[in-house]
Amino acid sequence: MSATESKGQPQPCAVAGVSMRDLLAAGEAAALLCTPPRAPEPERAGRASAHREAA
Repeated sequence: MSATESKGQPQPCAVAGVSMRDLLAAGEAAALLCTPPRAPEPERAGRASAHREAA
């Protein structure tokens, strides 16, 4: 029996060669790609005229 088997507790598994930073970045990228775009906000009369004046 090996030393890890004699303890009786499972050892945590790790993915070799992948840093936590890369895993977090991949999760953020997946969230951005999978999230649908927000619906445009309804135009308000006061806000629409302000944009025309600014332009």
